[in-house]
Amino acid sequence: MPASREGSSVPNTTFKVVRNGELTTVRSDDIFKGRRVVLFALPGAYTPTCSTGHVPRFVELAPELRKHGVDDIVCLSVNDPFVMAAWQREQGADSLTFLPDYDGSFTAAMGMLVDKSEAGLGKRSWRYSMLVNDGRIEKMFIEPEKPGDPFEVSDADTALAYLDPARSLGAVAMFARHGCPFCERAKAILTERGIAFEAVYLGDGVTMSSVRAVAGAAKVPQVFVDGKLIGGSDALQVFLDKNTRETGRVKGA
Repeated sequence: MPASREGSSVPNTTFKVVRNGELTTVRSDDIFKGRRVVLFALPGAYTPTCSTGHVPRFVELAPELRKHGVDDIVCLSVNDPFVMAAWQREQGADSLTFLPDYDGSFTAAMGMLVDKSEAGLGKRSWRYSMLVNDGRIEKMFIEPEKPGDPFEVSDADTALAYLDPARSLGAVAMFARHGCPFCERAKAILTERGIAFEAVYLGDGVTMSSVRAVAGAAKVPQVFVDGKLIGGSDALQVFLDKNTRETGRVKGA
């Protein structure tokens, strides 16, 4: 696994980006100097994990990240600027900055350039994310060295949890039913604590049989945190209170 560079300055390099249909040169200082930036780097545009998980979640959480003092969210890949511009449009990622490290110079200076020839990609970036404060690397989340393409710590939820550990639980979802008072209570508990969540309501193909199959219970609400079942509104309250007492902040399951 590549080494962390926390406490170091970001490499002083230049990038070629497409802006308004024109090729433009951008310097590292243009991106990082005097700004707080979350950068996440990935192996390649249009690749499966990058397109279905890494980028979409950063797009989804961009407003929350910006609420915590982040000036920009940068997606970096060793790709040419035209491919990165087209991929950004396809991803609907206007809220992010796509940065093509076309010659791999930034990635190499970060110590993150790896050989992905077995996957047909050639020299590419190791998957990681980092928080950069005025050009200095404050925190890095580097994926572990495992076979394949590990995607465990460089995600948007991990970045948000670092910026605001008291509010971020990761992905929270709830099976609910319209008109259910216990569902409304669970929603209120999450909302009061500023915890983002998605409510999946019965109907439109979701039945109580689906809830039973997933949660093992034939009632709603059923709240899940990072794929783990918490239960109904009472269980949710106990879970959040317990974690707050034990750690002084909310933490994941």
